[in-house]
Amino acid sequence: MASHRKPRPTGTRVAGIRTPALATAALTSVALLSQTADATPSDDGRPSLEEVEKKVDDLYRQAGSATEKYNAAKEKTAKQRKRVDRLLDDVAQRTQKLNEAREELGSFASAQYRTGAAVPETATFLLADSPQDYFDQKQLMSRLTGRQKDAVDDYVTQQSETMKKRREATESLETLTESQKDLKTAKATVQKKLATARELLSELTAEEKARLAAIEKKKQQEAARKAAELAKQQEAAERERQEREREEAARQESGAGSGTGTDTGTGTGTTEPSAPDASYGTKAEKALAFARAQIGKPYVWGATGPGSYDCSGLTQAAWKAADVSLPRTTYDQVNAGTTVPVSQAQPGDLVFFYDDLSHVGLYIGNGMMIHAPKPGAYVREESIYYDGEGSIHSVVRPA
Repeated sequence: MASHRKPRPTGTRVAGIRTPALATAALTSVALLSQTADATPSDDGRPSLEEVEKKVDDLYRQAGSATEKYNAAKEKTAKQRKRVDRLLDDVAQRTQKLNEAREELGSFASAQYRTGAAVPETATFLLADSPQDYFDQKQLMSRLTGRQKDAVDDYVTQQSETMKKRREATESLETLTESQKDLKTAKATVQKKLATARELLSELTAEEKARLAAIEKKKQQEAARKAAELAKQQEAAERERQEREREEAARQESGAGSGTGTDTGTGTGTTEPSAPDASYGTKAEKALAFARAQIGKPYVWGATGPGSYDCSGLTQAAWKAADVSLPRTTYDQVNAGTTVPVSQAQPGDLVFFYDDLSHVGLYIGNGMMIHAPKPGAYVREESIYYDGEGSIHSVVRPA
């Protein structure tokens, strides 16, 4: 991650950080499961429901992190491939110029052969490994005309530049090969984690899945309650801000606030940042409109649309619709704006999750967001507390 990464704002984290959300059948609370008989292994040696939940939870978190690494490797590989293509094109053009310079020197060699002048020296030059060193010999240079000397200089320059570009292309090809290896490794890691998670979930009985679904429903209800609480806090804070503005306007109108120093200092102890300007609101509306139009499309790791998305692919595409360029990965997106407290999140802000920054959603207000959750799920609106308050890492205002 970039060295200029912003410090995490206080008050946005609590103890007890959970790992990323599971597939619908596996978003279970360990605390709740530990109160059931399923917390102990069954007599047939199968893992308990609690053990399955924890394993799947960890696998999805690891897959999320690996997905962002894959996204970074994919982006790096694409940039490196473009660089290699440019260098190879440059090498081809310079090789053509080198050949043209060689042909011109060849014409001088033919003329010298016909006249019987300096044939050995010219032939030796055309076969020399180091033409520059060869032509540094004053004896030969003194025999060349001005035009011949220009041709020699051009040939030497073209050869030097061509060799330089060939070295650069070779080095870039080696870097591209390493990037492709990293990309392949990251892809294999994601696929392995997801395959293992699917296998564990497939082994659950219908009764176990039903119990997990019931616990998931209860968890969603708690997340909705927390979102409603945040919405009330934000509404109260907005009313207070508007009231302060009205009071300040009234004081200025009556002359009481014209530099007399009589301000009571109401609210000076807060760290509340100024509300975003109108331009941000306009851009955020465009980003949110785009995101809402994607609801129902499937999560696919590494996808950037238009038919499917992963979490950072969705936020990048949404803000692109508002003419704001975000980096590809969550690791970089978290540094692409101003960090604000969760309590002061505004529609359009990016909400990041987990210590490893493996997930991101687009805040829409009232404690809710639009996000591409996980494999097997679809883009949807959901509480920012969907995986518990402790899962929230930070909120960033990108424009």
